[in-house]
Amino acid sequence: MASIDIYDLSGKKVGTLELADEVFGAVNEDLLWEAVKQYRAAQRAGTHATKNRKLVSGSGKKLWRQKGTGRARVGSIRSPLWRHGGTVHGPQPRSYEYAFPRKKLLGALRSALAAKFADGKLIVVSAFDVKEPKTRLFREALDNLKVDATALLVESAGNGNRNLELSSRNLEGIELVRANQVHPYHLLRYDRAIFTQPAIEKLQITLQGSVSKRQRRAAESEPAKKSTASPRRRTRHEKAAEVA
Repeated sequence: MASIDIYDLSGKKVGTLELADEVFGAVNEDLLWEAVKQYRAAQRAGTHATKNRKLVSGSGKKLWRQKGTGRARVGSIRSPLWRHGGTVHGPQPRSYEYAFPRKKLLGALRSALAAKFADGKLIVVSAFDVKEPKTRLFREALDNLKVDATALLVESAGNGNRNLELSSRNLEGIELVRANQVHPYHLLRYDRAIFTQPAIEKLQITLQGSVSKRQRRAAESEPAKKSTASPRRRTRHEKAAEVA
């Protein structure tokens, strides 16, 4: 079972946290792609619109009589065949959102956390103890944690930290979300992910409960496979070097 260090806002190590193998294990890139695609589709406004022959401006009068002129028959100047006429089968306002299974979403969240942990971009702090709503002071705290790029701040759902909201909202590339609102898209978008200890513990318990029996058995058997793995076969050059 892996572990991660816990820091305070001064950058001092104050403890360690055990991480579950079934949560911070394998990374499913295909599942991450599906989750990000669904999230971005749901964010689309879908306000595009074109005018059909009913909406375009123009008279409804018949331009000339039906027969006897030698010209093609026409009923309205708003016909799609005419210049400035209506558009046929053009885009209309609609929603691009579609349903995404909850199990797949939780699986993608596990993969996103595992990827952040494997890259060394996951940071756990004991708490966001922001004494006063000062952007400068919070920027210094991020510098103590060696955060020099974009970062996602994840606070526990029940903690209404108003000073944290006011201190972080003016920092470019910093976003604050609650633990029950974090999405795989957030974790992939930002370079660092900073969790409070209560938030990561609560999220880990939730994700552990969503792991299937097959995935749990695979996570438990992974260390055993590594320990019982056969030694690597020596190459021809290595054998020749030993003889020499």
